[in-house]
Amino acid sequence: MKKRGFVLQKFDYPIELSHMKPTLFSAIKATGRMHIGNYLGAVKNWVDLQNSGKYNTIYSVVDLHTITIDIDPQELSTNIMDMAIDILACGIDPKKSILFIQSHVKEHAELTWIFNCITPVAELERMTQYKDKAQQHKENVNAGLFDYPVLMAADILLYSGTVVPVGNDQDQHVELARMVAKKFNNRWGKYFEEPKTVTTAVPRLMALNDPTKKMSKDLGPKSYIALFDSAKEIESKIKSAVTGNEGGKNLLDLLFAFSEDTKLVQKFDKEYRDGTIKYSELKPALAKAIIKRLIPIQEKRAKLAKDKKYVEKVLADGAKRAQKIATKNMAEIKKLIGLI
Repeated sequence: MKKRGFVLQKFDYPIELSHMKPTLFSAIKATGRMHIGNYLGAVKNWVDLQNSGKYNTIYSVVDLHTITIDIDPQELSTNIMDMAIDILACGIDPKKSILFIQSHVKEHAELTWIFNCITPVAELERMTQYKDKAQQHKENVNAGLFDYPVLMAADILLYSGTVVPVGNDQDQHVELARMVAKKFNNRWGKYFEEPKTVTTAVPRLMALNDPTKKMSKDLGPKSYIALFDSAKEIESKIKSAVTGNEGGKNLLDLLFAFSEDTKLVQKFDKEYRDGTIKYSELKPALAKAIIKRLIPIQEKRAKLAKDKKYVEKVLADGAKRAQKIATKNMAEIKKLIGLI
């Protein structure tokens, strides 16, 4: 059996999840190479949660979500593989977590349609992300963009996910998943547990070139630092970063996140509060801290990029493990609602 050229090879990892642990699900869009906002906001936390041993951890590259915007097919395929490699380079271990591509498990789309039939339109109309994306992509405000949170709910609940890691400002979509679970249970009988969030203290990283906006590739290459930028690129982007009150705070947040030198962080923080900070000193120190932290990740990524057969096998095995869970759960769900 082949999926996008990924051959399902001999299966090496345990399929069954531990019944003693809650299941944690999280995902990231296939938007190409990862930047430090993605890393600090999501994937670094994924690794910590995986290594805690407290959860069955399931992570996905959500390519169905990605096609809600206009994207070239070749670019999408490249982005999917790049994001998977980046996730592995950051420390996701296929022996500890399930990692797979969303579209390789068809039940995501199937459960979304079932949830569509119980989700009030009014609930989707109030979603902040839909309003924001509709403004950004006025030429392509499609049903998928509107229905995005329902697919997210299906992603989580398909695996009986009860824990979802989120940043401080990302609870709205999990709230909708809880509402969907409750409506399903009220209509067809108790099946889903309402998922809870694990809130993480993640700095809200702002664009280097416009600290009034969240760090994003949409704002151009000078707005973010890619996880695999060279040392020279990192130094150049930090050097040209906007300062002032908001920009200065953003640079301090980055220093706090990347530097292991507590005294250095405290020094610059005090100077920022006193109004005596010298950005000619802060910026080189920040660039050095980021470069140092990213070197091991970049070295691992370079090795993975040369061994794409291994990455393809990880994704194929992950899809097989996810498929086994999804098939079982969808059979139970369909039976409950009368689909035969």
